[in-house]
Amino acid sequence: MVVLDSAIVNVALPHIQRALGFSGSGLEWVVTAYAVTFGGLLLLGGRSGDLLGRRRIFIAGLLLFSVASLLGGFANSQAWLLTARAVQGVGGAMIAPTALALITTTFPEGPQRNRAMGVYAAMSGAGAAVGLIAGGLLTTYLSWRWVLFVNVPIGVAAAFVARWVLGESQRRTGRFDLPGAITSTGGVALLVYGLSNASTDQSGVSHWGDPKVVISLVAAAVLLVTFVLIEMRSKHALLPLRVLANRSRTGAYLVMLSLATAMFGIFFFLTIFVQEVLGYSALKSGLAFLPFATLMVLMSGVSSQLVARIGPRPLMLTGTVVAAGGMFLFSRITEASSYLSGLLPAMLVTATGLGLVFVPLSLTALNKVRAEDSGIASSLLNTGQQVGGAVGLAALGTVTWTAVASSAKQQVAHLVAAAAKSGAHLPALSATSLPAPILHHALATGISRGFEVAAGIVLFAAVIVAVTIRLKRADMAGAVPGRHAAHEAPAPAAPAGEPEFEETLA
Repeated sequence: MVVLDSAIVNVALPHIQRALGFSGSGLEWVVTAYAVTFGGLLLLGGRSGDLLGRRRIFIAGLLLFSVASLLGGFANSQAWLLTARAVQGVGGAMIAPTALALITTTFPEGPQRNRAMGVYAAMSGAGAAVGLIAGGLLTTYLSWRWVLFVNVPIGVAAAFVARWVLGESQRRTGRFDLPGAITSTGGVALLVYGLSNASTDQSGVSHWGDPKVVISLVAAAVLLVTFVLIEMRSKHALLPLRVLANRSRTGAYLVMLSLATAMFGIFFFLTIFVQEVLGYSALKSGLAFLPFATLMVLMSGVSSQLVARIGPRPLMLTGTVVAAGGMFLFSRITEASSYLSGLLPAMLVTATGLGLVFVPLSLTALNKVRAEDSGIASSLLNTGQQVGGAVGLAALGTVTWTAVASSAKQQVAHLVAAAAKSGAHLPALSATSLPAPILHHALATGISRGFEVAAGIVLFAAVIVAVTIRLKRADMAGAVPGRHAAHEAPAPAAPAGEPEFEETLA
């Protein structure tokens, strides 16, 4: 539900704009309001579950998300909808890290947790593609309001069932790190906001130098540095630095950041390609991603079975290299490419690679983590995904739209030169009145450049795996089936395999 919501609303944006009268820049806030509160509050949401009980925070987040979705569906003004989207983000920041932490405390390490992570990774990986399909169906046959209403029965049902099937985790002693919460929330929120507004637009105009972008990114850097300094001295740290002491775990966070940077561009730019160049409707373009979602689910299941047999490192190395190959195939598309010969093969290769990565990635990030830190460890994985997505759309958007604008200018210049040579009259052309062949070629050229960069980023993720991931097959083989989360014993001072932060520094 949480991942799906990031994509499902995108399909409905034109309908929302017409219904509530959003301007182009104002419409972006329908997406940004959710992303800013969701990304900014993830660390706090994860730590809240650690201290107050993960099931309690999980259910509260589901109900808050559902209420916000219901109210947003009834919105009759811009401010109403944007407020509802921001509150949805708050609910999402409570749900996402506690859901992952509940898996780690409910299922013992080994086959049980591996299978559970397979299901979790399949839902997370397929959420964006399913969101495009669901968004197309709901906006085509019902109304844009249903992209919000659809969350209500899901959230309420999940909250009701959670009371019966999930045990409550043991509440931990400690206080909230208020200075850390303020600086981390503000820092991540400003980072996501700045990056969301930084990318070059479709006309080739760069926004990286805009005062609001520069101020946001500088303020984010100051707050995040301050957050680190606070955490180094705090007795009740929001982010205990021991969580980052394990090299494999920190490597997993960096891999997630890199993959999210590259992956978020897939759906954004390919949706533009299939609608503008191939001429697909919103519904047909959503269905075009069904093979991607299906294969992601299947490969996540395969990965969950293989990880205990061969270990996480080989799967993550193979998956990142294969995914990079898929993105390179995407970079070969042209305006003459068809869905079957151009997009589908690249889609299947990329989905295979990503499906192999996400299960061992999640298991590595949470392996041997202290019970009282599983919420914050989970939230770091989600934060990497959110920040990576914002970085990806800003950076890849800049590369793509700059190449689109450059290609269009070159083609127009050739037309003008040819017309002057022949003495023919050529009407004035602008970015909004380009002939279809010029526009399609420019889009294909820009998207190709964007995917070349994305392929390089995923290859960089493979390098991170090779350098940092040290878990072996035995680490995934499992432990003796443990206690249910409701009956956890207090965590030992330092679990085996995870040295204290000070020892690591020494």
